[in-house]
Amino acid sequence: MPMKFMADIDIKKLQRPVSYHDKILLTGSCFTEHIGNALEASKFSVLQNPHGILFDPASVCKSLISYIENRQYSEADLFQLNEVWNSWQHHSRFSHINANEAIRIINESQQRAHQFLKDASWIIITLGSSFSYRLVNETGSEKASVANCHRAPAQWFNKHLMGIDETISLLDNCYHRLLQFNPRLNIIFTVSPVRHLRDGVVDNNRSKARLLEAVHHMVGKFDKLYYFPAYELVIDVLRDYRFYDIDLAHPNYLATEFVLEKFSEACIEESSLQLMQELKKIAIAKNHRAFQPATNAHRQFLQSYLEKVKSLQEQYPFLDLKEEISYFSQV
Repeated sequence: MPMKFMADIDIKKLQRPVSYHDKILLTGSCFTEHIGNALEASKFSVLQNPHGILFDPASVCKSLISYIENRQYSEADLFQLNEVWNSWQHHSRFSHINANEAIRIINESQQRAHQFLKDASWIIITLGSSFSYRLVNETGSEKASVANCHRAPAQWFNKHLMGIDETISLLDNCYHRLLQFNPRLNIIFTVSPVRHLRDGVVDNNRSKARLLEAVHHMVGKFDKLYYFPAYELVIDVLRDYRFYDIDLAHPNYLATEFVLEKFSEACIEESSLQLMQELKKIAIAKNHRAFQPATNAHRQFLQSYLEKVKSLQEQYPFLDLKEEISYFSQV
């Protein structure tokens, strides 16, 4: 009997897998962007984290509802810290030294997300932590939850470990709001395998356990909701620090590629998988740097791939291959 070095995990193929004809909104933790970047590189129609990276269910649900409502922010929604204007509901990539510019960037992203969500077929939600941070006033009373602390003093916040029922209530309300806005939506939940070691190992595991329980409650209760086990693939299948970066918290390149491979197998339709492989070959060729670009051999290489790209563009007119056609046209 052959020795086994990995636990088996049964990942069922989606009944109606994702295809190139779908628009996909991704939101949540930094691991969301690993999936989103891979899909974007493969020329899927995606919109990633219109609020920036978000970790807790309260922030994710609040952001999705703001896209439904096409909420427009104003200077009253900003605060200034260390000469920079920030939004408590957005990642620091939306921060700016000029308040008007910060508002412009935020509202452009809101408008883009609102329009994209109208026609989207899928939302991929990656939850990272059950810990939520709440602003407090001078008397110590809580004011509101925040999506990003922007390195503000710790005494400005209370740290709250969200309960399972609390998370389910938020997700349930958000799900119904989303389906009222766009009945075609399907949702894939994942829990991030990134370990929040600043919370401590014990509290990190408590936090992840609550997310898992809440998400599986939702998936078991409603149609059109699915779970992809990114967390289990890293924690239970790979389960080795060789698959983490030097901080021992973030999965490394090998781990991420392993998860993305399993995601593609389970969640992408077969014909789209084949197209992804063709596009991957073209991306590798585009990233190739010739030692002698003036040679006939390199010109033939460019011409060969130019013909392949043009053929793909004719066969799949919904793909945006302008950049690739421009690159390989340097014959």
